[in-house]
Amino acid sequence: MASHIFSREGSSEMYKDFKHGDLVVEMKGISKRFPPNVIALDHVDFTLRAGEVHALLGENGAGKTTLMNILYGLYQADEGEIHVYGKKVNIKSPKDALRLGIEKVHQNYMLIDELTVTENIVLGLKSPREPLLDLEQAARNIAKFARNIGLSIDPKAKIWQLSAGEKQRVEILKALYRGAKILILDEPTQVLTPIEARQLFQAIRKLAREGLSIVFVTHKLPEVFATSDRITVLRKGKVVATLNTKDANEKLLAELIVGRAEDVLVPVRKVGIAKPRTRAMTVLEVKGVCAVNDKGLPALKNVSFSVREGEIFAIAGIAGNGERELAEVLVGLRKALKGRVFFMGKDITNKPVEEIMNLGIAYIPEDRLGVGVVPDLPVYLNIVLTMHSSPPFAYKWLLPININIFLNKEIIKRFTKDAISEYGIKASSPDVPAKYLSGGNLQRLILARELLKKPKLLIAQHPTRGLDIAAARFMHEKLLQLKASGVAVLLISEDLDEVLSISDRIAVIYEGEIMGIVPNVNVNIEEIGLLMMGVKRLKTSPAAS
Repeated sequence: MASHIFSREGSSEMYKDFKHGDLVVEMKGISKRFPPNVIALDHVDFTLRAGEVHALLGENGAGKTTLMNILYGLYQADEGEIHVYGKKVNIKSPKDALRLGIEKVHQNYMLIDELTVTENIVLGLKSPREPLLDLEQAARNIAKFARNIGLSIDPKAKIWQLSAGEKQRVEILKALYRGAKILILDEPTQVLTPIEARQLFQAIRKLAREGLSIVFVTHKLPEVFATSDRITVLRKGKVVATLNTKDANEKLLAELIVGRAEDVLVPVRKVGIAKPRTRAMTVLEVKGVCAVNDKGLPALKNVSFSVREGEIFAIAGIAGNGERELAEVLVGLRKALKGRVFFMGKDITNKPVEEIMNLGIAYIPEDRLGVGVVPDLPVYLNIVLTMHSSPPFAYKWLLPININIFLNKEIIKRFTKDAISEYGIKASSPDVPAKYLSGGNLQRLILARELLKKPKLLIAQHPTRGLDIAAARFMHEKLLQLKASGVAVLLISEDLDEVLSISDRIAVIYEGEIMGIVPNVNVNIEEIGLLMMGVKRLKTSPAAS
């Protein structure tokens, strides 16, 4: 597929006698258990053909990632066999997978920001001129290779200079340039604009026609129909169906994924407003806020907007354009260098986190495990994490002595069981540590905790990232219920489908600047995509006030 100036020793030649449509991967009776007694995979069969895009679908915890981690060598199966190119193999590590021509593009990019595209791609490969490197020739080879497969990129650009979509291209180019014949794509469109996603789909189809075999792991049903030839659906660690994409439809797939189709695929009511609600009170007002990122570089540049009661106001943007810094400034986790933040008319700029939260602001952070919960604490303590110092959860007169000893655990556990039931949190008991919950259940736990505070404003940062259909639907319904009850919601999301489904107004952020604010009425998705890429800026923002 490419003429390499660098090469990897031991790269597999097993694929050379295989034709389009031949089975290149057979996973037979794969089972995997995790302590204490969790069955992640139960005798799963999975096949992949040469030149095929095979979509892998399922709810959070269905076993998709576990199955692909076994194929990639990150986990080893307890039972079952793997055959690659007709031969039984024992994949003990990613190094073994790479020798077989199996590569995985992870959700989180595995690139070094300070290096160029070329340096990232050839890193670890053997140069024919060792100990010297011919990076100029490698850059020319990579540029030609990228053009040929429809993933053009500047080989001399630094990774930190690239957009999320361009970084995705580099990851795929790195895998293919190193000789991958079997490519695992794990939620590849998570941070892409619609234009970038469409370009990726075109490249995937072209690569498949040229003989590459691709496993496409996704939660988004439209992507399945845009890319795949076959579909395998997992539910609770078992294969419930493998079928040709041409024989499927969204209703059928939803039913296979969650066991029912009703209420899962019905689009969330679009709540765009034709006219601003002049009577609605402004809950959050942000005026000319500036802030820097963790590297000390400008992250927010004169950001201004307002959020009204009973409104879902969306901030749409690709990761790395200031969304995280904005959320942190609003809740007191990051200092604003300039500008002011007002909540219910009160200046809360750079106030302590606890003071801000006590005013009636709830927060769903993007990092569920690192920021949203204390992983080693049980569910029952995490669910009252921000309320544990008040009755009825603690004996107030004893709190100055030792809060951990004098918590009213009986009331907390009873309260937690009710929350587990109401929010559908799948936890074996209130005593299980939060770190053992799946991503979807962690998100439900955080949502339950934040909403139990009866907030006036909810800041929800990427609330459905990585969630399956049912979990995302549940989250959207809760946000709409908050809106209906008069709560102001600031939704920060990279998912344009989500933004367009439930928001009233949309602000697009690019490199720390608001490119425009529009009411969610007859919005052109391509125009929003151009704003997200910084290609376009609205001259006027009629819905900004």
